[in-house]
Amino acid sequence: MSRKTKNSLDSLIKSLTHSKRTILLIVGVAIITFSLTILISVLLDATTHFNFPSLGTIHTIGVKAYYDPNLENMTTQIEWGKTYPGSTANVTLYIKSISNTKTALHLQTANWAFRNSTNAIVSGPNSTTPYLNLTWNYNNTIINPDQTIPITLTLSVTNSSTFTRFLKENDVTNFSFDITISATEQNEQ
Repeated sequence: MSRKTKNSLDSLIKSLTHSKRTILLIVGVAIITFSLTILISVLLDATTHFNFPSLGTIHTIGVKAYYDPNLENMTTQIEWGKTYPGSTANVTLYIKSISNTKTALHLQTANWAFRNSTNAIVSGPNSTTPYLNLTWNYNNTIINPDQTIPITLTLSVTNSSTFTRFLKENDVTNFSFDITISATEQNEQ
């Protein structure tokens, strides 16, 4: 075998060996990436699989609640849309005083109830729940008679494994609760 042929063969073997390492590296990275993608998808599916619609019934005392600043769409219910563990949902309402005195607002929730796929109540109604929390951005502003102010209600859903287990074990598909926004008279200062 000539030296030229031997050099060509050595060069080819080195090239294949180098290519083999490159190919193995590419295949290894692809397998790891694919495995991580599947693992992340499974983990995300375990928590986001549980989404459920919710409904809040609004009761008002001394005020009226509207969806729009023009006070054309009075509401008695809030559809929060589909919620899931770890999520928050915001709804802005326009609260109009129907009192003839200056007032301040108070927020209260009650009758939290979780229902399963047959619409049977699996938990509640309770005055509170450890899994959900309703807050608002109202800052105790005094409201004059006939005055309207915007407020944003925020529904926060816990992302705990206990809640996820509760949803799964009880086949929870929706929940509901009552919201009371009341006005109380404020003394003139």
